[in-house]
Amino acid sequence: MPKCIVIADDLTGANATGVLLKKMNYSAYTVLNAERLELSMLEQCDCVLYPTDSRGIDQDLAYRRVSNVCNLLKNEDTKVYGKRIDSTLRGNLGAEVDAMLESLGEDYVAIVVACFPTSSRIVLGGYMLVEGLPLHKTDIAIDPKTPVNNPEVAELFRKQSKYPIASILMKDLLHGKHYLADCMKKLAEEGNRIIVVDCVSQEDIDLIADAVETSKLKVLAVDPGVFTASLVRKRIPPTEKKEKNKVLAVVGSVNPHTRLQLEELWLSQRCKNVFVETKALLEGEEQWEQEVQRVVDAILKDVDKDRVFTVTGDGIYPENRVDLGKLAESRACQIEEISNKMNLAFAEIAHRICEREKSFKGIYSSGGDVTVSICKRFQTAGLSLKEEVLPLAAHGEMLLGDFPGMHMVTKGGSQGGRDAIIRCISFLKEKLFV
Repeated sequence: MPKCIVIADDLTGANATGVLLKKMNYSAYTVLNAERLELSMLEQCDCVLYPTDSRGIDQDLAYRRVSNVCNLLKNEDTKVYGKRIDSTLRGNLGAEVDAMLESLGEDYVAIVVACFPTSSRIVLGGYMLVEGLPLHKTDIAIDPKTPVNNPEVAELFRKQSKYPIASILMKDLLHGKHYLADCMKKLAEEGNRIIVVDCVSQEDIDLIADAVETSKLKVLAVDPGVFTASLVRKRIPPTEKKEKNKVLAVVGSVNPHTRLQLEELWLSQRCKNVFVETKALLEGEEQWEQEVQRVVDAILKDVDKDRVFTVTGDGIYPENRVDLGKLAESRACQIEEISNKMNLAFAEIAHRICEREKSFKGIYSSGGDVTVSICKRFQTAGLSLKEEVLPLAAHGEMLLGDFPGMHMVTKGGSQGGRDAIIRCISFLKEKLFV
């Protein structure tokens, strides 16, 4: 039987969650016709998703539909139960969560993480913001079928649910998973069956999932899909367990967009960054070698502390940039020669890190010249292209060479919005089950 069961209030929501699970190499089935459903069909399926088409109907009818489906599908082999809700909190939130809680048993607690960072849906201070605006200030407030006029997440559930509801705010997330797990257990012991948690980033989602695991609570995941996917990744080991895999980002671009994207990454999640001092790479062979090794040593020194590491040229900040034209003129050489020396340094840094620490299984590179240098230094015969991560960002696996099968996401330095690098790194983390 499936290890994960998600009940959604509509078909598109079920499919959206299923795609997130499929991206992590779990098999996912969406059930469209309950009358034709044979439970034996689901035996080889990791995750089953069942849309109840209940978002715009009467609360009592929505409750009965969800209750009937949960009673039909629940089984002792299931490790993750999810209630997929709309990313803008439309529909019968409380009634449908109540139905699943009653079906699953009194020892279950609903953890609500109503956040979808890549779609600019976040919850801060208990309030949902959509692209920076409170939910009631968006067009969701005038939705013709299911308008939402209150941005306070807990209050929306409280109006429908018969169970006590509590909130965990961003300040509680700052203390780490053990503190957060203790908060969850304390609130559950006080009788709260629904706990709404602030969340603004993928790192927050992963932290909440870690806290759930630490707490040992029996949990119903209530969210638009991302939290459920994170919980599945942590609770249901894939066929090939890859929990210790790490991601290395190598960024040589000096485009202003790159700086904004990197700063968004550094603010959104824990990662170790080391700046490469560009000027040191151009002083001479000895200084070049010393700088390369300094960066490698700085990354490897803390390799057990994080999962994502970034190696960044300090030229993303204007005060550190080298005038390549003047330098080439003073040395009577071509700009390309100087540029190649810097690109080779980034490639050499990446190669030494991956050579000494085998847990690096994914590389993100920004800037075409740096990407070419990395592929040459890794002696890869090419990239087996897999899919588009976002426009002008591609995912592939290295063919042959020193690290065959290494996952790689490449993106032009000027491409994408502020969250482009975050999305690329999150993609790699999903592929590697980080």
